[in-house]
Amino acid sequence: MAATFQTLINGEKPVLVDFTATWCGPCKMMKPILEEVKSKIGEKATIIKIDIDESPQAASFYQVQSVPTLILFKGGQVVWRQSGVIPAAQLTGILESAV
Repeated sequence: MAATFQTLINGEKPVLVDFTATWCGPCKMMKPILEEVKSKIGEKATIIKIDIDESPQAASFYQVQSVPTLILFKGGQVVWRQSGVIPAAQLTGILESAV
């Protein structure tokens, strides 16, 4: 998983990582939002979820203090980051500007 994750975020295609947890109410609210965003942006960006309870080392490495935390990578760099629920239209705009 770690090598694949590194390969993915180091690519030229933007990668949105949703740090989430099964017990988190706001994280459950993000699921349909992320599905809507994915349907709008298609293959222009990749969206992946990382469960902080299953991958605590990733959460620790990126200093995720609360969930959901969304981090957008491009070329291995963090280009945007926000914690909390974000509207689909705003998130789509952020991803579109990173493409």
